[in-house]
Amino acid sequence: MTGLAKRLGQGLYTAWAGLAFGGVTLLTLLLLLIVPGEARRRAVVRRAARLILWLFGSPPRVQGLERLPAQSCVVVANHASYLDGMILTAVLPPRFSFVIKREMTRVPVAHFLLRRIGSQFVERFDGPRRSVDARRIMQEALHDHRSLAFFPEGTFRAEAGLRRFHAGAFQVARRAGKPLVPVVIRGSRKMLPADTWLLRPGRLEVEVLAPVDASAGDSADGLAAACRSAILARLGEPDLDRPG
Repeated sequence: MTGLAKRLGQGLYTAWAGLAFGGVTLLTLLLLLIVPGEARRRAVVRRAARLILWLFGSPPRVQGLERLPAQSCVVVANHASYLDGMILTAVLPPRFSFVIKREMTRVPVAHFLLRRIGSQFVERFDGPRRSVDARRIMQEALHDHRSLAFFPEGTFRAEAGLRRFHAGAFQVARRAGKPLVPVVIRGSRKMLPADTWLLRPGRLEVEVLAPVDASAGDSADGLAAACRSAILARLGEPDLDRPG
């Protein structure tokens, strides 16, 4: 009986969250049609993300936001749930754009919203030509004094732990000479695991760690290892890229 009541409660919570998400998203899309200027539209989406998480009953607790450099930089965060993009949108200043897999252009509503706030759509780093094109797009954004946010694991699964980091974000930051800022997201995997659409109430935490100087001469692999180690030390999940 307890298990049935738990599932019923989770289903009711998911239904409420779906209504809250759908209502706020619809209003946001309408505003994005009429609000001029990319910076203003990003501010609208940031407020919408904060409202949605508040309606979920899970406004993120944020630490270390003062560590973000005032100048253009590259944020790299762990990736555990579909909630992560919304969480970073809610907590990062609106000057940040997201680097999104080009597959998202096939989702009309998401593509419209992301395009209106200046997200960068790139192919996966699966070959020399795609890697060059992706780096060029991102470097142009950084040279325009934008700040970018990445999930360098590239994907997520229900299994807890930090996966291997792809090198793309670190190559771009190194070539552009921009600081890298590791960010830790905790709690999103428990709220919405990869193997279900049933949302669970939970506590969300975001911790901004000390920036890593990408112009100090380290290789992209060295920068990736430094950022990954910093995130792993604060994440509280196992290392899934450890040999053996």
